[in-house]
Amino acid sequence: MRRVTTKRELRAALSMSAQGGGKRRVLVPTMGALHAGHAALLRQAREIAGEDGVVVASVFLNPTQFDRAGDLASYPRTPDEDTAICEACGVDILFMPDAQEMYRSDRSMSVEETQLSRVLCGAKRPGHFAGVCLVVSKLFNMVQPSDAVFGKKDFQQLAILRRMVRDLDFPIHLHGAPIVREKDGLAVSSRNVRLSAQQRANAPQLYAALVRGREAYMGGTPAGRVCEEVRRDLESLPEVRVDYVQMVHPDNLLDIEPQSSGELPALLAAAVFFGEVRLIDNVEIIQN
Repeated sequence: MRRVTTKRELRAALSMSAQGGGKRRVLVPTMGALHAGHAALLRQAREIAGEDGVVVASVFLNPTQFDRAGDLASYPRTPDEDTAICEACGVDILFMPDAQEMYRSDRSMSVEETQLSRVLCGAKRPGHFAGVCLVVSKLFNMVQPSDAVFGKKDFQQLAILRRMVRDLDFPIHLHGAPIVREKDGLAVSSRNVRLSAQQRANAPQLYAALVRGREAYMGGTPAGRVCEEVRRDLESLPEVRVDYVQMVHPDNLLDIEPQSSGELPALLAAAVFFGEVRLIDNVEIIQN
């Protein structure tokens, strides 16, 4: 594995990797603090690339997508551990730039999606997805991948990036990777380490409530009532503040009609604060 920190080094590494021609180049963008969920993305990328393809992982803590300075400051930084995980998962090129390498001090360009980013997390975090689109578009231009892999835990992010690829004509195929969970159902996240012991014990109830909601909807309960019941379940937990619980169409993220009880496919998504730690999760509802 070759580890690079500048755009010039990245171009050189990519040039060397392209000498065979016709290879798939698969990108996995991350912000570091890698865990089992990221490892699954990297392994999927390796499988997509095949033996002759090239897997490129980026580790960059992107400041433009943080709407709260405290979140950026507290985000864990584990470069040595990240490098080891990338190497173990078969990454060929690891790109680890700093903010000065990625952004000029007088930058004046932005990439903003104007529909899907206004709901769910986007409604609560103004500017967040503009920062995501900006950095991912830059990485797409730098790496020129044939494919890229993103996790479904942040389903809204994946939907927005698919729209960006479609509308801006990036010749890239995006792959959505299933959510990786702990044995108790909690979605793996770098934020989990910030939970207190009691919060960590209660956090799996987020997924459990969503699963109950999915079962209720499939059993005929209207979407609006499902969301109310999931919210009530979560609000009964100590130290919990519900940000949102919504059922939406997975392609355009528009709300499913509250009285609907059979519209498929659907996505039941939630964001919940356990103390000061904001966790997101979702379950897809599809025809069996």
